[in-house]
Amino acid sequence: MKRALLIFPFALNLVIFPQVAATAADDSTVHQIGTYDYLLQPDFTGLQQAEKVTDRTTLGLGTFANLDGELVMVGGVAYRVPTTGIPERITGKELTPFVQAINFTPTKSGPVPPGTQCSQLIPAINELVGTDQGVIAVRVRGTFSQLETRSVPKQVKPWPTFATVLAQQTKFTLDGKKAVLVGFRQGPDYLGVGQPGLHLHGLTSTMNAGGHILSCTAGNDVQLSVQRASSVEIEN
Repeated sequence: MKRALLIFPFALNLVIFPQVAATAADDSTVHQIGTYDYLLQPDFTGLQQAEKVTDRTTLGLGTFANLDGELVMVGGVAYRVPTTGIPERITGKELTPFVQAINFTPTKSGPVPPGTQCSQLIPAINELVGTDQGVIAVRVRGTFSQLETRSVPKQVKPWPTFATVLAQQTKFTLDGKKAVLVGFRQGPDYLGVGQPGLHLHGLTSTMNAGGHILSCTAGNDVQLSVQRASSVEIEN
């Protein structure tokens, strides 16, 4: 088995091989543009059109060139959540410095106890997949007694630090909403590829609100579903 390979800057079609054995019919690769470390340089320049990965996947998250809003994809449909907090369906032609996406076919699912916070989900994810390593696609859906999201405004050069950008974020309170949260749990062996730990974006069931998940608390009907990625393919 080949070991994970990280090279900066990335060459076109760099593939990080693989974290679990895959069959010929396996479709559990994470297709990715850019990396989280690329954003932290900081560099928010668009690298590819979003459709490069969103046209062949069903679940994902990311951002847009100049950090102009949050990208969230559910059921194969991708949206941009700007600082208005109102999701807008994208064309796919938008440039992006960072997107992670996968054809989501959950292999394990389970109920989330009421009162569980987003910050407490990682142990449950690790238990479902049996490891704290690798990249795990995650979907959390149901009614949330507490839910806070955010988006950030468009940036201009010279690029500010990521911390400066986050100080400009607009927050949205969506308590009591039914929503779907999607994203990835990055293990310590994939640091820099995606945001460390659990990174989630979300949309309400009515598709009229969403963004990057800052915090959440599960209601009585929340379900957690996971899929372990077999590999990560990064394109620049």
